Amino acid sequence: MHMPADPRVQQAQAWPAAEPGQRGAGTAPPGADRQPGQERSQQHNVAVQLAELAARSGWLGRRAFIQHGREWTHREVHLAAAATAGLFAGLGVGEGDRVLIALHDRIGFVLAFLGAAHLGAIAVPANPRLPPKDHAFMVKDAAPALVVCEPELVKSFTGVPVLTAPELETGGSSHAPAPAASLPATAPLYAQYTSGTTGTPKLAVHRHADLLWHAVAVSQGVLGIVPDDVVFSVSRTYFSYGLGNTLFCALSTGASAALQPELPTIAAVTELVRSVRASVLFAVPSFYAVLVAEGDRDAFSSLRVAVSAGEALSPALCARASGFLAVPVLDCLGSTEAGQLFIANTVVRRRDGSCGVVLAGYEISVRDDKGAEVAPGHPGALWVRGPTIMTGYRNRPTETARVLVGGWLRTGDRVQVDAEGFVHHCGRVDDLEMIGGITVSPLEIEAVLGSHDAVAEVGIAAVPDSRGASRLRAFVITAPGYSWSAELEAELILFARAHLASYKVPRSVLFVSELPRTQTGKLRRHVLRSGWPLLPGPAGPGPASG
Repeated sequence: MHMPADPRVQQAQAWPAAEPGQRGAGTAPPGADRQPGQERSQQHNVAVQLAELAARSGWLGRRAFIQHGREWTHREVHLAAAATAGLFAGLGVGEGDRVLIALHDRIGFVLAFLGAAHLGAIAVPANPRLPPKDHAFMVKDAAPALVVCEPELVKSFTGVPVLTAPELETGGSSHAPAPAASLPATAPLYAQYTSGTTGTPKLAVHRHADLLWHAVAVSQGVLGIVPDDVVFSVSRTYFSYGLGNTLFCALSTGASAALQPELPTIAAVTELVRSVRASVLFAVPSFYAVLVAEGDRDAFSSLRVAVSAGEALSPALCARASGFLAVPVLDCLGSTEAGQLFIANTVVRRRDGSCGVVLAGYEISVRDDKGAEVAPGHPGALWVRGPTIMTGYRNRPTETARVLVGGWLRTGDRVQVDAEGFVHHCGRVDDLEMIGGITVSPLEIEAVLGSHDAVAEVGIAAVPDSRGASRLRAFVITAPGYSWSAELEAELILFARAHLASYKVPRSVLFVSELPRTQTGKLRRHVLRSGWPLLPGPAGPGPASG
């Protein structure tokens, strides 16, 4: 099955800063379809384009970022970014070099990213909370000309020049601006590490032309962002989802983004959303599950919409979160390799239980194991192509060839498209369980158990029993007011039996205080399959049988 972008989504929004006569439905960013020499400034350097966009649109004096009560306007950000480029140039960074940015969500991240772009260098966001061995791997793998990091991380980065966040934020503005590199649209802008559930992280490389597509497809196409919006992302800027939510969204629409260097705990997020009166919240399903259980509903009264991505949002959790926040919670699908969301529910077109429709600029194909398209309505592997698909994994041609085939990206997701064009996530291609010779989708079972009032979160996996036979087990985090017990285990199994075929019913339930997840919130199902010999949480592991 093949499906282009949903025309109703494209017609719902328009590029915010098009020239007179260019404003229209689903249009590309200015200059996106022009070759060097055809456009006004002969410049595809996105740092320059964003500054010009802010000037044309009247955003320069508007707030762009907020951190701990301090505000920066779009003008201040772009001037400081040019000065940061001068600082980087003085440290020997040049066009094509990589700048590894191991920072929390703070203004220094914004300036380092834009400063690198200004020079034509390549920003490499890195999670500052990783252990030293992972940072050492990144230095070897990315070979940066400069590392910008938190002060406490300096010792983690050896053999490479290091600049700390305070040095950047306090000293960068004193440097003379560097000349902006003149770049083609295809020049690399940033490279982001994949954060899948297994395997060695790989750097997915994206171009300067990619960033402005976020406004077309996501900021406007999904959310209808306007300059008065205040956005906040629980997902951090060193992840693809968070980078688009915070940096790309604010800079390409004139809106403002709240920055939070601290861990995004429920208490911290609640206080921030309350203080800045955020109108758009981005998070992952596991955050919404905890928010519903522990959050302060009144603190989120300023929201007009919330977004979920990172893994599938179950219909039950979507309903609970939407009810708690009193706004739609839009489930979406994207990837590091795609650079952003490419399937999403939107403010004008949504269906709970789906991950939405194909966004402007993208098309998808649903295929079988041999690469042939399946019939409409049938599940299969998801392939996508569009303007922000990565150019490849840095220095990994074999891995690149496996996922980029004839201009298409093999996402590794399984989906099914309904008659109205809504895409339903069926798990990962390698995320199916085999029970007694029958293939079982854990997502279906998770959706059923997740609808039980006693279940806050649930993960399903096939776990070998004492004889080596695979048996389905449910790993359950209970909702507030429910206690771990053999009686509740029996009740959940009976509940599953009433709603599922017998071979899909878990044989046992293990009550846990948390589920193993990646940094981006994806369930690490391969850990569950091992029986999850995890250190117990504060309350210890619950009982299990079978």
